[in-house]
Formats: sequence, C-alpha cells, structure tokens
Amino acid sequence: MTHPANNFFVHESAYVDEPCEIGEGTKIWHFCHIMKNARIGRRCILGQNVHVASDVIIGDNVKIQNNVSLYTGCIIEDDVFLGPSCVLTNVTNPRSQIVRHHLYEQTLIRRGASVGANATIVCGHTIGRYAFIAAGAVVTSDVPDYALMIGVPARRAGWMSRHGHRLPRPDGDGIMTCPESGWRYREIEPAIVRCLDWPEDQALGDS
Repeated sequence: MTHPANNFFVHESAYVDEPCEIGEGTKIWHFCHIMKNARIGRRCILGQNVHVASDVIIGDNVKIQNNVSLYTGCIIEDDVFLGPSCVLTNVTNPRSQIVRHHLYEQTLIRRGASVGANATIVCGHTIGRYAFIAAGAVVTSDVPDYALMIGVPARRAGWMSRHGHRLPRPDGDGIMTCPESGWRYREIEPAIVRCLDWPEDQALGDS
C-alpha cells in the first residue's frame, strides 16, 4: 500500500514495526519485515523476504535483492547494491547457548559498493566505497575502496570502476581508465585507489 503522507510503498504482505523511518520513494516488497527503530533512506528498493533488524541504518538509493537479512550493527551507506541471499552477520563466534546481544559488531558498507549473490560479509569489517564483492565470496577483513574481491576467503583480484567495470592494468602514467565512462583512476598509495575525475563522496549526476 502507498503511504501518501510519506510517499513510500509497502506491500500488503510486509510488516513494518513502529517506530521506524522510511524515506520518500522507497518500495518495500512482498514478505519483508522492518523492525522498530530501523532507518531506511529515500528511493530504496527492498525485494522479497528482506529482513531489517532494529537500529539498522540504510542510506538513500540502496537496492536490496531477495532473501537478505540485515542485523543490528549493519550500516549501509548510499547507493549500495546487495545481491540475492547475501549474508551479513553481527557476531563473530555465535553459540545458541550463549547470549551475545551486547557483543554485536558493526558492519559498514560504504557508498556505492556492490555485494554479489550468496556472498558473506563477516561482521566487524568495512567494505570500502565502490568495492565489488563477487558472488559467493567470503569477506573476512576490511576491503579497500574500488577493490574487486573474489574467493573464499576473499582476496583482491583487481580494481573496479564506479560504473562497475574491472579496470585494466595501469598505463605508463599509472592511469587505469574505465571502458564505459572514460574516467581515470590511479593507485595513489599501495592499495589506495582514487578516481581523478569525480569525488568519492559525490553521487553520479550530482553537480
């Protein structure tokens, strides 16, 4: 159903506990459950069977595919993509017999990152801006901006552009050019890549 006062959409099969925040233009589809004190930004899309736990923070323009659970401690910045059935945890060493609610760890996914289908992000780590986590990868450490991570455990296999293309090897000037946009990237320090044509904290199309 549409909520005219706030201009967001919640399917009739979804549950939204109060209080929580849902931004304008957001769509929450079949069988989702949003728990109290969750914060969801503008223009987000939550596919079928998405669970958002209490105190989770989701930025603007986030796309969450089917069967994803975001547990307390997750912070998702703007423009993030979470693929189907990807897994985010919030306790490193869970035991059914041991209560560890006071030991939840933060997982931060920075602006523009993509997490592939069935990938796992072990809690307590940060996924850098515009990083790309391949399908099925298991991330067990912090991930740099623009990194392409593959495997179990995940290892950096290269760099990705903001437009989602694997960047080629650097030319003689150390420049890696995105084949779609033509934007230039450079590794300014070991494992630190920056786009030379657009700020990391500015969305595509912003003036």
